[in-house]
Amino acid sequence: GVIPPQRIVAVLLEEHDEDIARLGGFLGSTASARAASMEPVTRRLWHRLPWLLIGLLGAMFAAVIVGGFEEELNAHVLIAFFVPGIVYLADAVGTQTEALIIRGLSVGVGIRRVVGRELLTGLVVGVLLAAVILPLTLLIWGDLAIAVAVAAALLAASSIATIVAMALPWLFHKLGQDPAFGSGPLATVIQDLLSIAIYLMIARVAVS
Repeated sequence: GVIPPQRIVAVLLEEHDEDIARLGGFLGSTASARAASMEPVTRRLWHRLPWLLIGLLGAMFAAVIVGGFEEELNAHVLIAFFVPGIVYLADAVGTQTEALIIRGLSVGVGIRRVVGRELLTGLVVGVLLAAVILPLTLLIWGDLAIAVAVAAALLAASSIATIVAMALPWLFHKLGQDPAFGSGPLATVIQDLLSIAIYLMIARVAVS
């Protein structure tokens, strides 16, 4: 009798509404995401352009990294053939992980609940991609050193892209920022730079 029946029912209703909101993805924690979907063009530009400018700087830095391996690229032009593919696949792996993490954060799923399985998934994806690309590259181009370098780079890039794609949304979320705006472009820049650097370093060792 200490707690009136009306209050008990009200608490139950509130908890029920919260559970339904979680399932539907429209909790208060996702209010910013809903507002971002409806904001005017000027606000959209304000939220997006700074991160895209960082991406532009990252692209320039990527050119500097590639320039540092000019000798190897001149001697083995085949190395350059695989740069776009490795960068794309690393980005694709990271994008999948990032979408999963951001969606989970928006409905109250903490990073600790998915980090182990997602790390293992990234590693397995890298192994599978490497297992596919190694014989294909060897069959088409007949260069074992380059084939091994590409496979090893894909394995490493996929694993690292998974880590980056989990860490940045979590960090933005902890800082109270919307991870949908900043983590995507920033993760792409970091993943691209790391993928290029890793691949070219492995290729340098492989052809030396």
